Amino acid sequence: MDLKQLRYFVAVARELHFGRAARRLHISQPALSFDIKKFEQQLGVTLLERNSKRVALTDAGTLLLTEAEHLLAHAADAEQLVRRSAQRLSGRLRVGFVNSMLFRGLPEAIERFGRDHADIDIVLKELNSEEQTAALLGQRIDMGCAHGIRHSDEIRSQLLLRESFLCCLPRSHRLASTGPLELTCLADEPFILFPRAVSPHYHDRIVALCVEAGFSPQIRHEARLWQTVVTMVEKGMGIALVPAPLVHAARDAACFRPLAGNAGMSEIHLLRRSGIQNPLADAFSACLAEAT
Repeated sequence: MDLKQLRYFVAVARELHFGRAARRLHISQPALSFDIKKFEQQLGVTLLERNSKRVALTDAGTLLLTEAEHLLAHAADAEQLVRRSAQRLSGRLRVGFVNSMLFRGLPEAIERFGRDHADIDIVLKELNSEEQTAALLGQRIDMGCAHGIRHSDEIRSQLLLRESFLCCLPRSHRLASTGPLELTCLADEPFILFPRAVSPHYHDRIVALCVEAGFSPQIRHEARLWQTVVTMVEKGMGIALVPAPLVHAARDAACFRPLAGNAGMSEIHLLRRSGIQNPLADAFSACLAEAT
């Protein structure tokens, strides 16, 4: 039993006329009659009673009609699903991200993308930039949102956004009400920073900014998440240099001051494997660009 046999049978069963069914199927009537007879012989049952005046379904034919229509509908759904999957219009997109993307439009992009692509499952994996590179090469993610670090030729990098660092201070801090801060004003301040193992890029970038300003930061505390960094600042445990979107993670106990001369910039890049076409990743990248 194959799908063509089922389609031929359903056409005759619905028309109860071989001539009309043949025209509907765009085949000749003798060919249709031959195929139906062969189908009955294969099953070992009579599906249609026919004579010169009428065609009627047998009990076996009535039973098969219901099942055949169900099978054909299921086959059509499966065919559509496969085609849409091949076009990346359904399925799953695995996205790596650094923690600060939660404040840079990632949740909004997912919500917007979901409205337009209800059949797509977005799977998020929080990874630092180096981990995202390895995950892309290992085909464990389809795209990444990472910091601007050097990558191998196997990774394609596209700038998504570029923004200034801000200094996050307790609201009660002596520098909280001043204007743009010179980095040298922070030389004696206790810093809160990511462990280098968690985010080598940010750790090295912030240390380098301080060294360029003429001092080594006094790293008093370490935290693994930006939300934790901001909360520790709010508790008066130190100060931190953070990407601009982190203002949305703070409550009233913290304030943010720009750095004089826009010292230091934070970048986020979209990462993909070179030479790999993925229309679904293209569509999601466009959503991210609109949301950031």
